[in-house]
Amino acid sequence: MYRAVIVDDRNEDLIFVENILKNWAEKRKISIKIQLFPSAESFLFEFAEEKNFDILLLDIEMPGMDGVTTAKRIRKINETVQIIFISGYSDYISEGYEVSALHYLLKPVREEKLIEVLDRALNKIEKNGSFLELKVSGELLRIPCHEIKYIDVYRNYVTVHGKEEYSIKRSLSDILTELDERFYKAGRSLAVNLDYVRRVSKTEIRLSDGSALPLPRGAYEGINRAIIERD
Repeated sequence: MYRAVIVDDRNEDLIFVENILKNWAEKRKISIKIQLFPSAESFLFEFAEEKNFDILLLDIEMPGMDGVTTAKRIRKINETVQIIFISGYSDYISEGYEVSALHYLLKPVREEKLIEVLDRALNKIEKNGSFLELKVSGELLRIPCHEIKYIDVYRNYVTVHGKEEYSIKRSLSDILTELDERFYKAGRSLAVNLDYVRRVSKTEIRLSDGSALPLPRGAYEGINRAIIERD
């Protein structure tokens, strides 16, 4: 059972998007529970009690708290919920990157485009259930792949950076065979989870937690291409 939330102050938009979700779930033969909220405040009241949501379709311009502020609050607690912004204005597209939004849809929403985005959301939800297995000090650890921000190499050791750091004596290429396409090898000594990338310059990669990774020479175009292809 997947859980989806639609937040919009316009009732007709709530019903329109809900119908698309129902049709999509029926065609994909999946079970989904859909909840509708007319404001960010009403949703956050529910979220305080139940944080296990999979998909959040969020209007941006609403009376009271706006969608971007709401998404920032949610993202501090739930790192895996797939956030889809829906708005009548394109002014906020850049802010979507700050909360790892999956997509930004402009109103009026086209059904075929929303279905395409929902398919991507489902794919990411399923991938978030994958793990990287590491043997550390004789103990087998299973690290959720979505928690891994980046992996780097120092001498003969690879360090996996997530909620904690684990260093093991393995090659970076060997570890990457166990990971999916969200991980991009930016050089001989660095692989980064593209879901955490917020900005790329000629010299560094800036992650969502504010940390900066040095970008190897010649890697700028490749990582930008990888980000564009994922979008």
